[in-house]
Amino acid sequence: MESDRELAQRAKTDPEAFGVLYERYVAAIYRYVYYRVGHVEDAEDLTARVFMHALKHIHAYQDIGAPFSAWLYRIAHNLVVNFHRDQQKRQAVSLDASPERDSDVRQPEAELDADHLIDAQRERARLLRAIRRLPEERQHLLVLKFVEQLSNAEIGQIMGRSEGAIKSLYHRTLVQLRELLAQPEL
Repeated sequence: MESDRELAQRAKTDPEAFGVLYERYVAAIYRYVYYRVGHVEDAEDLTARVFMHALKHIHAYQDIGAPFSAWLYRIAHNLVVNFHRDQQKRQAVSLDASPERDSDVRQPEAELDADHLIDAQRERARLLRAIRRLPEERQHLLVLKFVEQLSNAEIGQIMGRSEGAIKSLYHRTLVQLRELLAQPEL
């Protein structure tokens, strides 16, 4: 099995090599984007854009010691930031984003009574509202840490920081999140 480094080099002239990289990382990039935007259609669109951008610029990719995935996550991060900036300009409100319509809590109903299920949905929605109030960089960190389950060293490579800086940012992020969750109006 070829390494990412070898595939990225070969992908500059061989589209099949890029296809292998796509297959390796499409699910992870999709998960990352989905947790940042919260809608399936937007996540699918942005994931496609990530790989189209990567394919278009693969000739300029240089191995600087960071994993190939770090390059993809940086592209994804930039596209998500632009997406949110565009959304703010439009001031669109999605009716599908309301906590009452959020069906991502998938626990067997036989195990939970209706009150417990409603409470779980409300708490999840409250947590997501708090996370979305964090600065972009901190949201980025939480998705990489908890959704992608990357190590601090891997996150540091993606975000262009040292492992120690990531630990510090992670601690400050959790403190800020705890403060946000303590607010009754959230």
